[in-house]
Amino acid sequence: MKPSLVVMGVAGCGKSSLARAVAAAEGLPMIEGDAHHSATSVAKMSQGIALTDADRAGWLDLLADLLQQHADGVVLTCSALKLAYRQRLRAAVPGLRFAWLDIGHADALARVSGRGDHFFSSSLVDSQFEALQPPNGECGVLRLDARLPPEQLQADVSAWLNTPLETRP
Repeated sequence: MKPSLVVMGVAGCGKSSLARAVAAAEGLPMIEGDAHHSATSVAKMSQGIALTDADRAGWLDLLADLLQQHADGVVLTCSALKLAYRQRLRAAVPGLRFAWLDIGHADALARVSGRGDHFFSSSLVDSQFEALQPPNGECGVLRLDARLPPEQLQADVSAWLNTPLETRP
């Protein structure tokens, strides 16, 4: 049985691309966290209005429920910007792992600005970095440089997921 994994980071870091690649390589289902935002939250983000903790509460509860429905492992995309958000997901699924795509502000802004069909406004990149509480030192987190080639990122995550628990960082 594979552990469940959350691919996390600010907007534009590459969560969806990495999650798809890891899910395919590991034979796991994938859940796109953004697909589960409420219509109200999507409308706010489309207008350049940052979500609050209250806006995210129901979304995080739904994602936790979805994680619990996949006892044999799943890959979820979720920004998981704050420690409280990660703890909420961990409480639902013991042993939950996080692959953190670490990216600089300029790179994230360029990537978000370049995707024309996404509801997330590039004006919100600043709010993502303001909310981010980096998971440095948290158990079960793999930090990845989001600028690395996608194939390398997937290989690094797969190797980490397939390493015995007691030797994982």
